[in-house]
Amino acid sequence: MRTKKFLIGGLIVCLAIGYLGFLGFQSSATYYYSVSELTEQGSTIYDENVRVKGQVAPGSVEQGTTGNTLKFIVIEGGTSLPVTYQGVVPDTFGMATEIVIEGQLNSTGTFQAHTLMPKCPSKYVPQQ
Repeated sequence: MRTKKFLIGGLIVCLAIGYLGFLGFQSSATYYYSVSELTEQGSTIYDENVRVKGQVAPGSVEQGTTGNTLKFIVIEGGTSLPVTYQGVVPDTFGMATEIVIEGQLNSTGTFQAHTLMPKCPSKYVPQQ
């Protein structure tokens, strides 16, 4: 009888650990859209927290006068997406940089980003 209680208790603990591990993995495995995939979603994706991958359009970066507002355009496959970001800009952010942004698309078609994740180049070259 005592071993039966021990086995049942061990099984409950294992199931609880497995369930918590599944929840942790599920929340960390966030899918990201390409710019064209996001625009195809239309109004169904408005105000939902999503990630978008694209490239910063050359010549589109505008730094606000307050210093912490950044506006730029992300492009992918001929589709563009205007982005507004407020916060600290990572050092690796720049024009023609591949980037993943996280935030919400509003009804005006502007992406309000709260996280910028520039992809690091595969090879760093020292500045001349």
